Amino acid sequence: MFGDNLDRIVKGIEKNYEADEIFFTKPGRRFPSRTAVKGMLKDIRRVMFPGYFGEEMLSPQTSPSYFIGETLIQIERVLRQQVILALTYTSDEKPPANDISQSTYLCGGCMPDVICDRANEVCTAFFDELPNVQRVLLTDVQALFDGDPAAGSKEEVIFSYPGLYAIFVYRIAHVLYEQNVPIIPRIMTELAHSGTGIDIGAGAKVGEYFFIDHGTGVVIGETTEIGNHVKLYQGVTLGALSTRGGQRLAGVKRHPTIEDNVTIYSNASVLGGETVIGEGSVIAGSTFVTSSVPPHSRVSVKSQEITVRQPGEKD
Repeated sequence: MFGDNLDRIVKGIEKNYEADEIFFTKPGRRFPSRTAVKGMLKDIRRVMFPGYFGEEMLSPQTSPSYFIGETLIQIERVLRQQVILALTYTSDEKPPANDISQSTYLCGGCMPDVICDRANEVCTAFFDELPNVQRVLLTDVQALFDGDPAAGSKEEVIFSYPGLYAIFVYRIAHVLYEQNVPIIPRIMTELAHSGTGIDIGAGAKVGEYFFIDHGTGVVIGETTEIGNHVKLYQGVTLGALSTRGGQRLAGVKRHPTIEDNVTIYSNASVLGGETVIGEGSVIAGSTFVTSSVPPHSRVSVKSQEITVRQPGEKD
């Protein structure tokens, strides 16, 4: 019976709490909140594309400054708190005695100065970069509209395309990744991954006019480099040849470089940190590429054979 075994089970789980991975071993430290990060992404998306994902009714003639300013103030408050949580969790500095998980907590005198100063730097750099992120996102919208004959309008692309949402989240997460913010960029990209089936590492470097069509199953590794006007279709993997080195490979270029104007069709895999797909190349579907390809190449599967048998025919 469950009741008879309960004491033994409780003691077993309690014993496992001694493992470093269990957050209870770090008193006074808390993970950033996935709920808060998700809400922050929603608000940033409202600023990037006003009227699509909120109730605001704006136009260039209605002076949207108030909406932008007020929303950015709310975002800054949440971002600062979550950055403090992330920095504190991974820091060797002694955390404050009070519970920093409280929603009212902001950087104050009880926090180590180094964490307060670093949070200020992160927030400043992040918000300075937002106008450029928005500009690049508009090129992504254009790429998706131009590249998909099923797109009825750019408004439809913004409102409903999962590829654009995954790209949006990646571009926001990448700004924080570049600032060496722990945990939060991964939370962001995994939220997009779970919602769209598209997994873009926050550390990847992606150029302008980026196109992901359909998107399900697309994987773009952390050290991937992608140029401008690149198109990817569903199931594409830009990955590593091997990760058996584990943590020894952290920071090592292990994912491919895709130059400008490359198209990679569905279920193709391009692997390896030294693999470069030259400008203007086309990679056919279901190919497996582990070495570099010169510019303007066409890569396809040569030996693939399709056999069709009618009912009643023998092999």
